[in-house]
Amino acid sequence: MKKINTEKLKGAKEKSKGFFGEFKTFVLRGNVMDMAIGVIIGTAFASIVTALTEDFINPLINSIGGAEVQGKVKIWGGQALNWGHFVTAIINFLIMALVLFLMLKAVNKLMTVGKKKKEEETPEVVKSDEVVLLEEIRDLLKKRK
Repeated sequence: MKKINTEKLKGAKEKSKGFFGEFKTFVLRGNVMDMAIGVIIGTAFASIVTALTEDFINPLINSIGGAEVQGKVKIWGGQALNWGHFVTAIINFLIMALVLFLMLKAVNKLMTVGKKKKEEETPEVVKSDEVVLLEEIRDLLKKRK
């Protein structure tokens, strides 16, 4: 019979514990959880934008231009191009892009406001003439050695 090396088993157990420990730390870190929440909210927001486009914007376009946004162009073999669905998707994209741009702009502004306050709160240390002179002497002594 072959003897089992228990040290290798312990090392493998520690490595697996380390991997799963790292994975657990990664998953429970705030960034991953924030991203997951953002994806869920983004999906819900996308359905709201789709409803806005289909229920409000498309009927307005239909009433103004007299064209049906849900239009189809028939091509050979009984196939059709759904250009109305494509236009709706473009409108959805533009609305989502505009909202994300405005949100990002607001978040960036909030972040810079916080930084400016911190910079204003920390007073700039002004060195006295004696301290500056002593630092110069120290630097000259370092050069001599």
